[in-house]
Amino acid sequence: MDAMFDICYLSPDGNNVEPDDIPKTKDNVWILGKKYSAVQDLDRIRRDISSIIWCTYRKGFVPIGDEGLTSDKGWGCMLRCGQMVLGVALVRIHLSSDWVWTPETRDPTYLKIVQRFEERKQAPYSIHQVALMGACEGKEVGQWFGPNTVAQVLKKLVVYDKWSSLVIHVALDNTVVKEDILQQCIINNDRGDSSDNPDNIIVSDWMPLLLIVPLRLGLSEINPVYIDGLKICFQSPQSVGVIGGKPNQALYLIGCVGDEVVYLDPHTTQRSGLVENKKTDEQKEMDCTYHCKYASRIPMLSMDPSVAVCFLCRTKRDFDELCITIENKLMQESQPLFEI
Repeated sequence: MDAMFDICYLSPDGNNVEPDDIPKTKDNVWILGKKYSAVQDLDRIRRDISSIIWCTYRKGFVPIGDEGLTSDKGWGCMLRCGQMVLGVALVRIHLSSDWVWTPETRDPTYLKIVQRFEERKQAPYSIHQVALMGACEGKEVGQWFGPNTVAQVLKKLVVYDKWSSLVIHVALDNTVVKEDILQQCIINNDRGDSSDNPDNIIVSDWMPLLLIVPLRLGLSEINPVYIDGLKICFQSPQSVGVIGGKPNQALYLIGCVGDEVVYLDPHTTQRSGLVENKKTDEQKEMDCTYHCKYASRIPMLSMDPSVAVCFLCRTKRDFDELCITIENKLMQESQPLFEI
């Protein structure tokens, strides 16, 4: 087991070499809305990064579509980034933002989450479901997605997965409309006639919200005027990262340090398999393939200008705090990323 773990968990390229994943700097490191010290918190940074469900290319799965594709290598990277955003959201909702994965983890809730992304048709967010739902958005199976398309696909898929307990709202035209979100997320539970019994009142519940805002931050390259706005997004406690990347290469952007973004790369092709209840060595090995110990970095100015910033508001209070951040910080920029 130890030898297997070294192979599939140390790094995405399989090299047992200490990487330059986090720079030795006095700048704060921001990962999914949390602040770290690059010097003092390196182990904690790596622990938290390794706890993210890492979705990559897979091979050898049940054929998809008329073409009978058995691997998503070369076309599925944006879909995998969407899966990773959703994975972070589900962990925060059903476990916690401080939850930590280890190779020994067999938490039933965690297993229920990771099973949702396995390469089988029945899994709610498998590559099969994402690709086939993409066909409804005009994208043939095997065709490359943009950030907005994958957001729209995930929005449709969560409707069919009641366990996830999640609403996805995709904000268009660089605008977040609060009223639209409140209509989707506030659920009124009528508990009877309050005139007879003061305990019988209408109680408002909040359905957790994954807010995705697709943006174009330049024509062929990112405009430097948007860099500070991106940093504000990464620093928000509600941040669940950014779907973006380099030109023609989707990456899951999980944070920033200085003027660089920290990302997880889906461009590693791993064999398909099932985690199930994680009792056998093979199942334990498969679970390890969903976790990457070391992230990577690129300059923000090297990013593709087409992105989708993502936030999870688990409670109404989270949403209210995010709105304040947008209004008091993001919209005070000379060129705001988006408005509310």
